Amino acid sequence: MTRADGALLVVGDVVTDVVARHRGPLAKGTDTAALIRTVPGGAGANVACWAAYAGCPDVALLGRVGADSARWHEEALVRAGVRPLLVVDDEAPTGAVVSLVDEDDGGERTFLTDSGASLRVGPEDWSAARLDGVGWLHLSGYLFFSGTGRALVSVAVRDARARGVPVSVDPASAGFLRDLGVERFLTLAEGVDVLVPSLDEAVLLSGVEDAGDAGAKLSGRFSVVVVKAGASGALVARGGVVRERAGVSAGVVVRDSTGAGDAFTGAVVAARLRGVSWREAVGAGCRAGEVAVGVVGGRPPG
Repeated sequence: MTRADGALLVVGDVVTDVVARHRGPLAKGTDTAALIRTVPGGAGANVACWAAYAGCPDVALLGRVGADSARWHEEALVRAGVRPLLVVDDEAPTGAVVSLVDEDDGGERTFLTDSGASLRVGPEDWSAARLDGVGWLHLSGYLFFSGTGRALVSVAVRDARARGVPVSVDPASAGFLRDLGVERFLTLAEGVDVLVPSLDEAVLLSGVEDAGDAGAKLSGRFSVVVVKAGASGALVARGGVVRERAGVSAGVVVRDSTGAGDAFTGAVVAARLRGVSWREAVGAGCRAGEVAVGVVGGRPPG
């Protein structure tokens, strides 16, 4: 399953990230010194930007933003090589995420999320014509966590399947998946070709602890499952069997792990659109993740 032609269309969230890098536990009730930066983010937007960074020549992003920062986000996407298809919401502000990054804990991060306008993206923002010239559709998992987003997923997957366009989904958040419910998510994701979960998400969705076993089990429901396992690399499962594995380089310095999974996903999709093998694609994804952990925020350097 590959379409080595056409554009990549990403549908998902666009948010403003406030990244606070600190060392050690937060001091409750008083100040904790931190380096704080405000940068463009959002899982869907990040995937689109990393796909462009990985060499995908035509990447478009469909999402909702508030009027408060629409131009800023649009300009950031254009600079990254992405065609913004942003719907400006007059009733909700752009989503915002506070990312707390503990530099004494390997750059591990904790998110405080206000999805804002991203929660309001829906089928009224979609038409089958969005797929004209598209060779791959990627849906951010955050779409599954609102009623309008789920409605959009349904029509987008239906239209993509009618045109033979592969569809990938990154489940996005183990916490939100628990709230939604595992079986509900799996049912809503029927028709998706490629699932790209993190290890935590794969374990939650499969009910088994081992990355390989989790990927293999999930590949009974999806044509391809690509499990992102952080410092342990990644694997590809198809037909109930782990087919490929890829590792990461030793000695990678982690400044901020925000967006590393998005970088991986964007690079994998870009590679598949070029027509390369899954082994090469996950290798490219791991290399992109290594770049991502070396920069602050979820977008590519430059």
